[in-house]
Amino acid sequence: MESFARPLVPRILALAATVAVAVGLMAAPAQAAPTGIPSTATAQTYLNALTVAAEANASTYDRDLFPHWITISGTCNTRETVLKRDGTSVVTDSACASTSGSWYSPYDGATWTAASDVDIDHVVPLAEAWRSGASAWTTTKRQSFANDLTRPQLIAVTDNVNQSKSDQDPSTWQPSVTSYRCTYAKMWIAVKYYWALTLQSAEKTALQTMLNTCS
Repeated sequence: MESFARPLVPRILALAATVAVAVGLMAAPAQAAPTGIPSTATAQTYLNALTVAAEANASTYDRDLFPHWITISGTCNTRETVLKRDGTSVVTDSACASTSGSWYSPYDGATWTAASDVDIDHVVPLAEAWRSGASAWTTTKRQSFANDLTRPQLIAVTDNVNQSKSDQDPSTWQPSVTSYRCTYAKMWIAVKYYWALTLQSAEKTALQTMLNTCS
């Protein structure tokens, strides 16, 4: 009997580890949220007020027309400031680079312990803003938009998720964590409303669908 009992031990340990992982996935770590996320009712009011218009000037977009990252305080630039805000137990060196900490990405539910695995997402992408009205702005205004820490425009997320999103709007890209889509919609709407950017019909429809999931 003993020869049959021993192989069960690693199997039991493996099962316990699987359960632990499942429990961990169900309980997402807390993360500091960007400021300025409106209530559902306010977001609905904002969405209703936004102008629907076709995009324009896509071919003239250049990322360099949105200067970033700029110095925010001391040696800390915008990226480093968001990493400290959104991370847990973040330690930085004299140059404000994050040397340790952890970051939970609400878009995909992943947690990272290296800042190099994390991107700072522009919730409303710079190219999307350009096509929605920012092409008419001054460079100074575009710099303010690209480094906006007051509205919910910047958030730390998994780097390849941010790269996969690229410059898409909610009609073609939404967070894979469905429970976060309500928040994402409110963030997107708040940014577009404050900066008086337009939206497309399909974009508005997608945002409304996402808002309808808010409890």
